[in-house]
Amino acid sequence: MSRGLLLSGGALAALLTATLPAHAAPTSSFDDPPTDKVVIKIATVNGSGCPLGTAAVAVSPDNTAFTVTYSDYLAKVGGNADPTAFRKNCQLNLIVHVPGGFTYGIASADYRGFASLQRGATGMQKASYYFQGSSNTASKTHTFSGLYNDNWQATDETEYAQIVWSPCGVERNFNINTELRVSAGTSTPGSSSFMTMDSTDGNISTTYHMAWKECPGK
Repeated sequence: MSRGLLLSGGALAALLTATLPAHAAPTSSFDDPPTDKVVIKIATVNGSGCPLGTAAVAVSPDNTAFTVTYSDYLAKVGGNADPTAFRKNCQLNLIVHVPGGFTYGIASADYRGFASLQRGATGMQKASYYFQGSSNTASKTHTFSGLYNDNWQATDETEYAQIVWSPCGVERNFNINTELRVSAGTSTPGSSSFMTMDSTDGNISTTYHMAWKECPGK
């Protein structure tokens, strides 16, 4: 896998502990994904970490995961960095068309990136997720301390019984909010530190692993 990425936005715990409006609950245990095509499109994208045209979504052939790819997502402090470059963020609003009679939830999320932090500097990656109409938003944060000059990665997962499912029979957009932040801390004044969601080919992939169930009455 390329250096930096198969990432996943983190706060899987977030999505999984968030509560949704009352709707018919999915039927019990259904482990296999639907065979029909799942279509995921970006409704809106906004943020300094994902300028227009730099984010795309792809669904795995077996419908068990989707990947968000960015080409311009880097936070930097020190050196010739712009004073506002220490924090980058991206908010994605995704339209998820799933086969009739099924509901989905996010079972786990994998994150990877690269960080170059001077001694005394710190980096932070944060992500939160929620379905449209949900009153709660949970988040997960990962921190890194310098001296650090390597790939970084983190995985969040939830037990099957605790997954939060999209409401059956109602289409709800899925929102993903991510953030990178770098602080100079006590590092040498003027020294440069950065943290990126980026791979050797300039792309960063955030993969969200999906779980599926049948809806009642399918």
